[in-house]
Amino acid sequence: MHILLVASAFNSLTQRVHAELRDRGHTLDVHLASSDAALRDTLGACEPELVIAPMLKRAIPEDVWRKHTCLIVHPGPVGDRGPSSLDWAINAGVDRWGVTVLQANGEMDAGDVWASVGFPVPRVGKSDLYRNEVSDAASAAVLLAVDRFASGVHAPQPQAQLRNRAAAGTRPAYPQSLRRIRWQRDSTEAVLRKLRAADSSPGVLDELLGGEWHLHGGHPEDELKGRPGELLATRAGAICRATADGAVWIPELRPRRRPGEPRPFKLPAVQALAGRLPALPELSVLPELSGLSEDTLVPAADRDRRTWSDIRYREEGAVGFLSFSFPGGAMSTSHCRRLLDAYVAACSRP
Repeated sequence: MHILLVASAFNSLTQRVHAELRDRGHTLDVHLASSDAALRDTLGACEPELVIAPMLKRAIPEDVWRKHTCLIVHPGPVGDRGPSSLDWAINAGVDRWGVTVLQANGEMDAGDVWASVGFPVPRVGKSDLYRNEVSDAASAAVLLAVDRFASGVHAPQPQAQLRNRAAAGTRPAYPQSLRRIRWQRDSTEAVLRKLRAADSSPGVLDELLGGEWHLHGGHPEDELKGRPGELLATRAGAICRATADGAVWIPELRPRRRPGEPRPFKLPAVQALAGRLPALPELSVLPELSGLSEDTLVPAADRDRRTWSDIRYREEGAVGFLSFSFPGGAMSTSHCRRLLDAYVAACSRP
């Protein structure tokens, strides 16, 4: 079939769906949604047999979905509706969630269901969940929906006929008032849920060292402790902050946008707080390698620690694994040099 992908951005999921469909012999065009008129022009030019929206932040106009079959990929189980599906799920601490492919109609996320695929929800940030479990489930659901549409005999099911206790119905965008961290009483797990649900966007609005910041990213720390809200240490540009019963690592901050100013961008927390940050200890980037001689195996206690580093090392038998995860996937000169140092250190092991 010839398929038109309509998306707000050619993001990772849109690319994944594009590649999966192309590999199965379909031809595709991509339209980045900017206006209803531009979408109509594209439809007139490419004349698709099917329209799929892997990631779309605006409604498809009525005259379009009445003329063309338009399938919407929603990152929630059947019956879940609203723009912050993953945010609500992560904050609620659910173990399983789903992706639903539904047909566009006059109500957002309320159309008939062509396919739905569930997935487990590990304790990771929203962006990691989106790029992995959500992407896998969405890809499977889209391929199933396309096969069903191509068959010409499958009838999508109205949501009212599909019972699903996991869905909570229509929910609004997740507000900052619910994301707010109460450092004096929130446990580490509660803080992590709030940070993970907002790690890529929009961040958790907070006050720190006389400024207002959106906090991005959240990782547990199992050894450092202090007064709730106190800054305890730094590591590779991140800050460690005490919770009511432990501590968390926060890699990035973004200043709160002021009226009339351009949208600020995320920076490593230490860099964002330059000039405000008190003297704090800088902890080893690779705690797994610190203090180990060439004939010493990495202790299990170190290997299983709950702490954060953008570069990690572990050993399984005679094999060493060096991994890295830099915020946003970008590597600065500093990142490259630290990764090279870690590689050299890892190569010094047996």
